[in-house]
Amino acid sequence: MPVPWFLLSLALGRNPVVLSLERVVGPQDTARCSPGLSCHLWDGDVLCLPGSLVSAPGPVLVPTRLQTELVLRCHEETDCDLCVRVAVHLAVQGYWEDPEDEEKFRRAADPELEEPRNASLQAHIVLSFQAYPTAHCVLLEVQVPAALVQPGQSVGSVVFDCFEAALGAEVQIWSYTQPRYQKELNLTQQLPDCRGLEVQDNIQSCWALPWLNVSADGEDVRLVLDVSEEQRFGLSLYWNQVQGPIKPWWHSNLTGPQNITLNHTDLVPCLCIQVWPLEPDSVRTSICPFREDPRAHRNLWRAARLQLLPPRSWRLDAPCSLPAEATLCWQPLDGGPCLSLVPPLPRENVTVNKVLEFPLLKGHPNVCVQVSTWEKLQLQECLWADSLGPRKDDMLLVETRGPQDNGSLCALEPSGCTPLLSRASTRAARLGEQLLQDVQSGQCLQLWDNDLGALWACPMDKYIHQRWALVWLACLLLAAVLFLLLLLKMNRVKAAARSRAALLLYSADDASFERLVGALASALCQLPLRVAVDLWSRRDLSAQGALAWFHAQRRQTLQEGGLVVLLFSPGAVALCREWLQDATSAPRAHDPHDAFAASLSCVLPDFLQGRAPGRYVGAYFDKLLPADAVPALFRSVPVFSLPSQLPDFLGTLQGPAAPRPRRLAERAEQVSRALQPALDSCFRPPGAPGTGHGMGPEAGDRT
Repeated sequence: MPVPWFLLSLALGRNPVVLSLERVVGPQDTARCSPGLSCHLWDGDVLCLPGSLVSAPGPVLVPTRLQTELVLRCHEETDCDLCVRVAVHLAVQGYWEDPEDEEKFRRAADPELEEPRNASLQAHIVLSFQAYPTAHCVLLEVQVPAALVQPGQSVGSVVFDCFEAALGAEVQIWSYTQPRYQKELNLTQQLPDCRGLEVQDNIQSCWALPWLNVSADGEDVRLVLDVSEEQRFGLSLYWNQVQGPIKPWWHSNLTGPQNITLNHTDLVPCLCIQVWPLEPDSVRTSICPFREDPRAHRNLWRAARLQLLPPRSWRLDAPCSLPAEATLCWQPLDGGPCLSLVPPLPRENVTVNKVLEFPLLKGHPNVCVQVSTWEKLQLQECLWADSLGPRKDDMLLVETRGPQDNGSLCALEPSGCTPLLSRASTRAARLGEQLLQDVQSGQCLQLWDNDLGALWACPMDKYIHQRWALVWLACLLLAAVLFLLLLLKMNRVKAAARSRAALLLYSADDASFERLVGALASALCQLPLRVAVDLWSRRDLSAQGALAWFHAQRRQTLQEGGLVVLLFSPGAVALCREWLQDATSAPRAHDPHDAFAASLSCVLPDFLQGRAPGRYVGAYFDKLLPADAVPALFRSVPVFSLPSQLPDFLGTLQGPAAPRPRRLAERAEQVSRALQPALDSCFRPPGAPGTGHGMGPEAGDRT
């Protein structure tokens, strides 16, 4: 993976942070060694062929580490090229196979000998440098004195100046020995471009470079290219994919300064910007400023598409590489989470835009592919959505094989992998023996198999059919019970929704009181209540007579569960006392249209014989009649003062269908407001406009 020398700023300005470089004068390549070593650079290029590995005959000198540094190779003060200096660190590897050979080597290097020989360890080190489209190799000869030769110990380094390279290029460096005693060392690095180094005044190809600034424009991004009005340059936006070649997205040749706006939905981490002057062999500058942008990462996952390819392949399409893992999972028919198949199946790092194979023997519609990051699940696709039909009610069995052919089976369930012969209360445990027989008899489909285990998909349809009769019976019984409950509830709802009946009986003391009764009856109809009152039945009263009309209304009201309301006034109290005092003698004749006077012949026996509770209620207007004026006989039923006791009065009239207290109080307030004008008219001074007769206790006294 490329290792940059520095990180470019996400918003590069006209003066970005730069790196000063050492200057190397002269066109010749050179080599130098650390103290104690001697080295020589062979003239000319050598073939870049590492050759095969060979065994070391004894201690040998091998490269252990590569280190690089950028320098400028200058031909003149303002004519320089970028150059890569390479340092190779060396160490001694291996031992003498024959102790005598080691002894001879040590004696040859002994300084106490009269004629010591210059014994040393020699190595040929190859440096291979590749920067597309060129490759260049050099050969370094290094000698280490015998006194420094200690197996496994570092002996120093050799430095090569230098490999010329283009700005912004990706370079690869290898180092190995000839012959090759170990695997070659390698290093890949991305060289900076004109903006990353202090080279604008030294490298001529950077002089005409368009300067690019990336800045925020609300949620979007603005590209500002600061060039002269007549300069022509190229601008390219591309997806820099690690896995695969660069993928161009947008390209244009432009002139002069430009402001270009990118929509924030187009940002992805690998979106890079490249600019260059439209001149021969011009240097191109590239930056990728959105690698750490959270919006770009969100857009990348929105653009990613997971595709399932027949028969058992899949591919993740995305504009950039994704740091994610792919796993297989099992999706049960009844929904719920997809159950991971890791283990036994391994996780795989995702390679975008590449077809990958399922590690399965056969496909199954319940098998799904999940793509997830370390923090959450990102994508999921299932085979049933493609060509294998709908999901099945199959049980997935996981077989684990031991070292001595002893295996075990468990069923994959949301609670975990349940052993087939366990006493757990799951479906797999209850059918454990039958499922084991199905595997042994070949009725299960083998999805995966290796030395460590296997996966089996066992159909559960036949076990479900065995329970269909009981299931249907239970369903029918449940449906019947629900139907009966529904009927009962509907009857209760109908009874509650049906308006309750109320028959108002009153004494027509005067016109203003009749208006008050009419206002009360109208207000009660809004509750809703079905109200019967003689004010609204004058024609029926004339046709039937007051007594017949009352008997018909009383019978209908009581049969429907309603109430008869005795509305007491001074006149009504006087009539009641008259009937009670003259109970043994025949009552005097009254107006044939007076329903209250006619009703007393039926009402009084109900009270005298104890049949009134539950059928009758009483009421009076507290400003027209004192509470103790109501005869004691009628107090065997609730008697309400209006309008002060309106909520209780309305609740009694509505019975089981009465609303909650808060709603009942609101309705009482509405009725009270409806009664107020009629009540006010009853208490105007005698002789005032719009008034009837006075409403004192004597006004209706007919005794």
